[in-house]
Amino acid sequence: MDPFLSATAAADLAPSFPWLSLIALLPAAGALLLPLLPGDGTDPRGPRTVAMTVLVVDLLLILYVFSQHFDGSSSSLQLVERVAWVPFLGLEWSLAADGLSAPLVVLSGLVTLLAAAASWNINRKTNLYFGLLLLQASAQSLVFLSQDFLLFFLAWELELVPVYLLIAIWGGSQRQYAATKFILYTATASLLILISGLALALGGDGFTLNLHELSERAYGGNFGLLCYLGFLVGFGVKLPIFPLHTWLPDAHGEANAPVSMLLAGVLLKMGGYALLRFNVQMLPEAHLVLAPALIVLGIVNIIYGALNAFAQDNVKRRIACSSVSHMGFVLLGIGAIDSLGISGAMLQMISHGLIAASMFFVTGVFYERTKTLSIPNMGGLAKVLPITFAFFLASSLASLALPGMSGFVSEITVFLGVTSNEGFTTGFRTITVVLAAIGLVLTPVYLLSMCRRVFFGPRIPALAVVGDMRPRELLIGLMLLVPTLAIGFWPRLAIDLYGASTTAVAENLASIG
Repeated sequence: MDPFLSATAAADLAPSFPWLSLIALLPAAGALLLPLLPGDGTDPRGPRTVAMTVLVVDLLLILYVFSQHFDGSSSSLQLVERVAWVPFLGLEWSLAADGLSAPLVVLSGLVTLLAAAASWNINRKTNLYFGLLLLQASAQSLVFLSQDFLLFFLAWELELVPVYLLIAIWGGSQRQYAATKFILYTATASLLILISGLALALGGDGFTLNLHELSERAYGGNFGLLCYLGFLVGFGVKLPIFPLHTWLPDAHGEANAPVSMLLAGVLLKMGGYALLRFNVQMLPEAHLVLAPALIVLGIVNIIYGALNAFAQDNVKRRIACSSVSHMGFVLLGIGAIDSLGISGAMLQMISHGLIAASMFFVTGVFYERTKTLSIPNMGGLAKVLPITFAFFLASSLASLALPGMSGFVSEITVFLGVTSNEGFTTGFRTITVVLAAIGLVLTPVYLLSMCRRVFFGPRIPALAVVGDMRPRELLIGLMLLVPTLAIGFWPRLAIDLYGASTTAVAENLASIG
């Protein structure tokens, strides 16, 4: 089954109302209201109220559209909107959703709303801060929904600007260094994405930027492999793939907790989504050739990220290295080729988005109380922050793939996808599983040791009296933890959204192989 909908069928299913455009543009429209608010930018109440209202409405709209107007049993593009925007460039305002994009749009809407709610105490340049969060929300949705390459690329570039400014203005003492490193890495990667995309657009019969039309062309030989490698490096920076990951610990270490929630919960998922959309769907022949290399890179990510986490004495940097390790499972699933592996990669993106956002949020909660992220400078917090400790421990258990949590389901699905693929030799599959299992063993060691050092051990006198989670913070934590548990006990909540699309992608690969 073709994972893309034919152009004629897409037109037939075009909705009478532009739901996806509304989802993508509503936050940006809200951002335009913020400069009109009175005040000197130190009172967060006005900007915060506007941003929260817009993001709540946007999330409710996302949930309504994908529950009432989206058919998860179909692998075709749905809710198609296609309008000529800049005809002489071939640029279209072309949006659509399928199983690869729908769950990530939902994840993006939820995490962005909770990041705004976690920004309650921002009291400097508040109009700009919440305006950047709203602009980021629009850019994220456009990345997942765009069906025109140039529109996708513009959205991909747009989302870099708010993140850069959010780190550079509201980050820690080394914020300028971290923000500059982030933009240098991602901007350089964007150049490779643009070159590879334009090469595909020019490489067939006639110029086109439409992703469906590009997917119908056959790009074989060295040309396809070069484009694949260009996309792999370009998207691999965002995923991130070792050794392109070094911007991530610095960015997390300097960004405030809400921005870290966005980085880990949404931005890293853009890299995985783009690999599926471009490398796997558009260049299946090259993917079949290079899939074993993706598995090797995934193994390196898993083990290197876990070992590097041990060396970190900063809580956020340790969690950032953990993200590098866990995103290795996404590479592993994509490289597995079969439907089970690709399904596991999708589920891992959703699961990690919830878990990592939860861990960074709770880290922000006790940072506001203790004013430190240094593990050696903390201890005994479980007695004064029992609720915070409970949430951090639950998030850590989810991250280490405890059964009953979403992390367990996603990682075991990836494992089964790799082992069930008979296209790989028995020796290759065995070595892959053994090495990946080493990462699984290391994860509870570095996470639980961090919990022990931060929340137990000798109490630091200066941290003896701090307040625990407030009701607002408790609600944010629950909105991340409850879906993690729900997917862990009933994975079909997520799989029913994307299952048909991942199956279609795998069938397309099988038909070529």
